[in-house]
Amino acid sequence: MERIEKTVFISYRRTNFPWALAIFQDLTNNGFDVFFDYNGIASGDFERVILGNITARAHFLVLLTPSALERCGEPGDWLRREIETALASKRNIVPLMLENFDFGAPRVASQLTGTLSMLQHYNGLSMPPEYFLEALARLRGRFLNVPLDAVLHPASLLAQRVAEEQRAAAATAPAVGQEELTAQQWYERGFAVADVGEQVRLFSEAIQLKPDFAEAFNGRGNAHRAKGDWERALQDYNEAVRLKPDMGGALYNRGVARYALGDEEGALKDYNESIRIMPDFAGTFVARGDLRYHQGDLVGALQDLNEAIRLKPDEAVAFFSRGNARSAKGDVDGALQDYNEAIRLNPSYSAAFNNRSIVHHTKGDLEGALRDCNEAIALTPYFAAAFNNRGNARRAKRDLEGALQDYSESIRLKADGIVFERRGNARHASGDLDGALQDYNESIRLKPVLAEAFMGRGSALYIKGDVEGALLDFSEAARLKPAYAEAFNGRGVALHAKSDTEGALQDYSEAIRLRPVYAEAFNNRGNARYAIADFVGALRDYNEAIRLRPDFSEAFNGRGNARRANGDLEGAVQDYTVAVRLKPDNAQAFYNRGSARHAEGDEEGALQDWDEAIRLKPDYPEAFLNRGNTRSAKGDVDGALQDYNEAIRFKPDFAEAFVGRGIVRHAQDKVGAMENFDCAVRLKPELAEAFLNRGNARRAKGDLEGALQDYSESIRLKPDFAQAFNNRDHARHAKGDTEEAMQDYDEAIRLNPDFAQAFVNRAYARTTQGDVEGGVQDFNESIRLEHQARKPRIPAKGSSAPPFQ
Repeated sequence: MERIEKTVFISYRRTNFPWALAIFQDLTNNGFDVFFDYNGIASGDFERVILGNITARAHFLVLLTPSALERCGEPGDWLRREIETALASKRNIVPLMLENFDFGAPRVASQLTGTLSMLQHYNGLSMPPEYFLEALARLRGRFLNVPLDAVLHPASLLAQRVAEEQRAAAATAPAVGQEELTAQQWYERGFAVADVGEQVRLFSEAIQLKPDFAEAFNGRGNAHRAKGDWERALQDYNEAVRLKPDMGGALYNRGVARYALGDEEGALKDYNESIRIMPDFAGTFVARGDLRYHQGDLVGALQDLNEAIRLKPDEAVAFFSRGNARSAKGDVDGALQDYNEAIRLNPSYSAAFNNRSIVHHTKGDLEGALRDCNEAIALTPYFAAAFNNRGNARRAKRDLEGALQDYSESIRLKADGIVFERRGNARHASGDLDGALQDYNESIRLKPVLAEAFMGRGSALYIKGDVEGALLDFSEAARLKPAYAEAFNGRGVALHAKSDTEGALQDYSEAIRLRPVYAEAFNNRGNARYAIADFVGALRDYNEAIRLRPDFSEAFNGRGNARRANGDLEGAVQDYTVAVRLKPDNAQAFYNRGSARHAEGDEEGALQDWDEAIRLKPDYPEAFLNRGNTRSAKGDVDGALQDYNEAIRFKPDFAEAFVGRGIVRHAQDKVGAMENFDCAVRLKPELAEAFLNRGNARRAKGDLEGALQDYSESIRLKPDFAQAFNNRDHARHAKGDTEEAMQDYDEAIRLNPDFAQAFVNRAYARTTQGDVEGGVQDFNESIRLEHQARKPRIPAKGSSAPPFQ
């Protein structure tokens, strides 16, 4: 007959210590040689002591409770390794099932992976609390009273010595009392129940019976945490750590609570200590990796997450977190791989779908982004971030209506400053400036440090005409985010609108320094340089903007202006043509091309362009003015009058339009003409053309003194105004001031050597004075100039109206 061995190894989770001690005491009292890890074995001695004692003993008792197998899914878990060793060495394995332990429970089944799944096939012993002593007797008489075929391996001297030390220490422990065992029952019931409120009650019952029950405090802390009560959770974790300073799980949990409450330094200390105590627990490496990621320590984060994955290659959350860190480092391909793996491991991982959508969006795969957002929302219908990201993808696809719906749903689920800012952007893009401003205001209220919200509000205010408000917002955005190129560009635009060209140039240059490929900033700096007549510098900026963005219609329009200012009308027309080809609704480019064509003498082409500019922008007063000027020059008085009226309707202070209307009225309505000229002078006292034409009207009425005053004022305002000198000499000649008139004719011809009418007028003056030869020379020169058929030019940008003679 085979020999019956009485050597036993008790495997248990430290949480279940009282039950394990009670079993040890019973077996020892009944003559069994029991190995019981009473004080805890140092991790460095685990292989030689723990595993050595398993193979040296015949029977392997494993205490199974609802909480016992909780961490057995991790390959390095001590309890798992003990069970696997017993299975491999074919010990007599007896699962002791306490407190309604059930192999079929989902939380238990999820831990029984690999070889551990064999455990459920062993004949176990149920040990209900009310029959605990009877169960112990049955254990001794039936489950341990069996022969063992497996070979027993002698324990090493170290294993034997430690076993004796642990046995001696355990022997001094007082007998386990009923209250302590009952406390264990309450604890396990709290662990097994799903309702968090009930968990709190059950763990509290355990604590009341056993006030030093660290695991119960830790469990109650988890229940408070599940309810979102982080303050109470932290209190319980603090007590668990106080009672058991080497409880790595409680340290980990306290770190999570501290982090949730904003104590990042305290959380990091807890994570570090937890890792020191439990170096094989992947979860703490994930938590510390997440903390480092949020602190900007991406290198440290990746180290932690790599270690977590090494420890537990099937941990979906570790791949998810590493994907976040890789994405933050700009490694979008690596991030995509990690999110893919997280989803493979956990196909219901909505957060991984959500974050993968961001990577797809970054890579330009908007369809992939939308698919992932849809999946995330299907898995978690209340996922505010997924609605936000789907809104981003829809907006990128120009589906503003869909984007607005998603942003609104995200806000309904969770009022977030960033999402208000993004909905503001969508409303802004759809033309709803008032709605956009409401969203930007709410975004700033919720998140006063969000530079993008100030930027968006500044842009909306600028469009609504509040340049001062826009300037304040752009400045705040730049203060909050000193590397925010868009903020400097926006402030430059506002400063330019306030005529602070130097300040605008500084801001545009800063925007370009921060982002050397910022085409819009180059274009805007070109506009500023054009405004101060630095046409060479403007051309350089427009060229760079076009190089960076070959489809930049506005930059072609700007370069056309600069070329035209440099006298290159042909190049200007070419640029304006490209501008309207790229953007057929660019009214400004049509207007400018019309001006350039007019300067080339192509009146029909100019009229076509101004017609198109007005069709695209029916409230375009400058286009009406220039079309009116051209119609006036072609003799279309009615058409010209209609255009001037429209220009004045849209811009009631448009002095140049009053001048033009005065000119076309003068032939039949001299009083009305004079009223228009008076109005132009009042509206714009610096407009030389207004004084010139009022002088003409006064001269026609016989008011030579008034005419002379107006011509002189026109010349004071514009010292190179040849027409004003020519007309003033007419008035002077009519008054008999022949000598002064001759000086004006000379000055008009000096300023404009191609001024045929001035030669004619001087010829008459010379002949009157008896200088027939000089008169003949001037007549001949006027005839030569007339034969050149040089048509009079209308100012290209509508700055003045053509004077009448």
